[in-house]
Amino acid sequence: MEHQLTLMAVHAHPDDEVLSTGGLLARSAQEGVRTVLVTCTNGEGGDDDAGRKPEDEGHDGEAVARRRLAELRESVGLLGISDLELLGYRDSGMEGWSTNAHPEAFANVPLETSTAKLAALMERYRPDIVVTYDDNGGYGHPDHIQAHRIAVAASERTGIPRKFYETAVPRSGVEQMFEHVKTLGIDPGFEPDESFGTPDELITSAIDVSAYVVQKRKALEAHASQGENIFLLRLPEEIQQLIYGTESFVRRFSTVPVPDDIESDLFAGLR
Repeated sequence: MEHQLTLMAVHAHPDDEVLSTGGLLARSAQEGVRTVLVTCTNGEGGDDDAGRKPEDEGHDGEAVARRRLAELRESVGLLGISDLELLGYRDSGMEGWSTNAHPEAFANVPLETSTAKLAALMERYRPDIVVTYDDNGGYGHPDHIQAHRIAVAASERTGIPRKFYETAVPRSGVEQMFEHVKTLGIDPGFEPDESFGTPDELITSAIDVSAYVVQKRKALEAHASQGENIFLLRLPEEIQQLIYGTESFVRRFSTVPVPDDIESDLFAGLR
């Protein structure tokens, strides 16, 4: 049987699939690529219905996980993702939270154990491309870092992926977004420092997903329980179009020839 091109995105929590890879997943699905989303944790560290954090009295992590997984399935449907796999680990919470110390937290699971689970999924789906975070998890979240680690380890162990990418936000894009927001008189609530975003010279791939902005926004809206934390949903549509219209990546490795300039298609060399 002819092999179907397959993309596997490895993410830490429900809702992570949308911001950095939602357009890629939707575009790939429409192009006939098999899209596999691996979500490592159940999202217990999210806000509950009353807005309580995990360290607040009365926070029910199990209820939060049930809702977030239901939201995840809705998002998967909106993006057209063909396969969802849940590793089922406990959300470790943000760096510095007391939940980091929970023995069942994803960040505390032995790397060998979680790598083996992901490697088994790679053996099953045979992904041509794997996409995950960089080695700092984008912004230092323990679960994002662990997702990066197991994606790298499972890829090396199986030798299956032919290309491996890390999500990225170009530093120039961050600056442009904040300038647009300020021009509209909107207070973003914080100022990005010089470490925010990826230096433009490191970006290897920029994918036009402007045709999938509506899908991406709806998928993000599906994660309603975390909407208070999704700053981008509160921005005007023209800013959302600017932010959502391109997804950028850093290519970690490729076993097939790649363009000398910026890739506009992650599947370059594969089709």
